[in-house]
Amino acid sequence: MTDTRPKTVIIVGAGFYGSVMAERFANDLGWRVIVLEKRNHVGGNSWSCPDPDTGIEVHTYGPHIFHTSNERVWTYINRFTEFNDYRHTVWATRNGKVYPLPFGLAAINLLLGQRLSPGEAWAWVQAEVDKAGVVDPQNLEEKALSLIGRPLYEAFVKEYTEKHWGRKTTELPAYIITRLPVRYTYNVGYYNDRWQGIPIGGYGAMFQRMLDHPNIEVRLNNDFFAERDALPAHDLLIYTGAIDQYFDYRHGRLGWRSVRFETQVLDIEDHQGTSVMNECDGDVAYTRTHEFKHFTPERSFERTMIYREFSFDPRPGDDVYYPVRTDADLAIHAKYLEEAGRAEHAHVVFGGRLGAYAYLDMENTIGTALEKFEEIRCNIS
Repeated sequence: MTDTRPKTVIIVGAGFYGSVMAERFANDLGWRVIVLEKRNHVGGNSWSCPDPDTGIEVHTYGPHIFHTSNERVWTYINRFTEFNDYRHTVWATRNGKVYPLPFGLAAINLLLGQRLSPGEAWAWVQAEVDKAGVVDPQNLEEKALSLIGRPLYEAFVKEYTEKHWGRKTTELPAYIITRLPVRYTYNVGYYNDRWQGIPIGGYGAMFQRMLDHPNIEVRLNNDFFAERDALPAHDLLIYTGAIDQYFDYRHGRLGWRSVRFETQVLDIEDHQGTSVMNECDGDVAYTRTHEFKHFTPERSFERTMIYREFSFDPRPGDDVYYPVRTDADLAIHAKYLEEAGRAEHAHVVFGGRLGAYAYLDMENTIGTALEKFEEIRCNIS
């Protein structure tokens, strides 16, 4: 007799990767979807919700600005939310002065106290790069010197980066610094992407709409590892937690970095005039100050709320945010990938920033989830 029961997928984690997968399996394939989420809300680290005291939409786990040039991703996410027209800028404090980031004509001229033209600024940077003499960069410091030279590196990168990652820049992989664009204009927009903004109504409401389907059951406050041996029968498991934890750390712990926040409500309309202020001085304990009201310029508030961000090395049980990905980490990760590829794990998909041990933005996470879903669908059809 043919079994006509719908197939079941269990998804561990209700962040972007897990939520996209849940929505696709429910809407496109008609599967039963069970989402296990250890927190008391969906959305993972991208969750936001209104602060009950001020009404400001607060990004609980740090700022998340949606940006993409991928039309498929943009079309997909707009099924669940509209976006405002916020355009992200980042400013940085260094030795008592404020500069715009990323590296551009304004930051260069403010640092030098000059008025260089775009061509003159490019020539100055190239001269500093030549002085550094780095041909084959092997770490973050060498990569930065090969891109921007020593003055910009020491002013805006070295101390901030070592504070954020808790390691010397000579001990960090080169790829980290390539996330910052370098421009020779007065464009102070942080991202170059075609589409940018903050979900109107917040990320929390967006995730709730993504997961609003009769085939989707979301189980909050549910620890996968506590329930692992008593999971319902299922055809596929999608795991978006830390891959080393899934395998009980048998090959060692991967390098992660975490953050915590000190929050403060202020009885003033505006604290710093912008959404994000980087603290580039090493003797300032925190890395950034976030002021969330600036993410929704279409709204006004009489008071403000700020988050001061502190980085730390997580202990067992702490949430992890950033994969460090040193050579030693990648060697350990390769062992976990080998395990994941074995036949006994054929029904398990690892994804998202933690599951893939990759530094993924929101758009990358959505894109990889959509691609993986299409691959799975093709394989089962």
